[in-house]
Amino acid sequence: MKITKQQQPLFFSVKFLLLSLALTTTTLAQLSPTQPAPSPPTTTAPSPGFSTVPLVPVSPSGAPIAAAPKAPTIDIIQILKKAKRFSVPIRLLETTQLINQLNSQLVTSGSGGLTLFAPEDTAFSKLKPGFLNSLSDRKKVELLQFHTLSSFISISNFDTLTNPVQTQAGDDPQRLQLNVTTYGGSQVSMTTGAVNASITGTVYTDSKLAIYQVDKVLLPLDVVLPAKAPAPAPGKAKADKTKPSSSSSSSSSGEGKASPTEGSSNGGESKGMWMGVVLVVVVGVTTIIG
Repeated sequence: MKITKQQQPLFFSVKFLLLSLALTTTTLAQLSPTQPAPSPPTTTAPSPGFSTVPLVPVSPSGAPIAAAPKAPTIDIIQILKKAKRFSVPIRLLETTQLINQLNSQLVTSGSGGLTLFAPEDTAFSKLKPGFLNSLSDRKKVELLQFHTLSSFISISNFDTLTNPVQTQAGDDPQRLQLNVTTYGGSQVSMTTGAVNASITGTVYTDSKLAIYQVDKVLLPLDVVLPAKAPAPAPGKAKADKTKPSSSSSSSSSGEGKASPTEGSSNGGESKGMWMGVVLVVVVGVTTIIG
């Protein structure tokens, strides 16, 4: 086909345009080669009996979650040792082994807690020498229990107690009576019938255990009461009753006989009478002779 002069500019324009499109298509094909579409991921069903829950949970940071720490165990001995003024109560609690029972009671479910009255060492020094050594093991345990209530009592709730307050030593009102009086909500005094004491400070308190410092040892009433004379055995009393006494035997054996005193008295009277008769006779004879 023959191109006229008028058509030459248009022809060259179309040719240039087609050449540019061909070059552009080739460049794009080299820069962006076509890739096959990715195949969908294959999933494997878990085998029977396999748990998909991890044994160790992972925290958001990727580190394993640490186990929660156990709650600290309350130890009465350690609390008293930190206070540094209760060496005598510590020794009594350990030698009587009552501390094991008290610590166990604190961790027992459903326990109402404990309240302890702890006399400091200076309070024990006011007792008569050798008093603690004179007590049997049973009496030492009872003395410690007389300082313990089987429930937690805060310093502001002593006015809710009913006198006499029952301690772990028992409820014998004749010798184990403990009466509590409060003043102003924070001042607490106690009397046992033998000792008047006061709470002088708080050693330790939480939701289950309260330990209060007292200025005197709480002595049960029977410690100062005079000992009663033992009653005679029934068999011995019966034997003594049937056995005649020495005085009655002497009386019965001497019945009908004059005692030495009586005999001497009668003899004296007879002797005086005869002397009077002799005197009358002598006077009469003298008179006749004269």
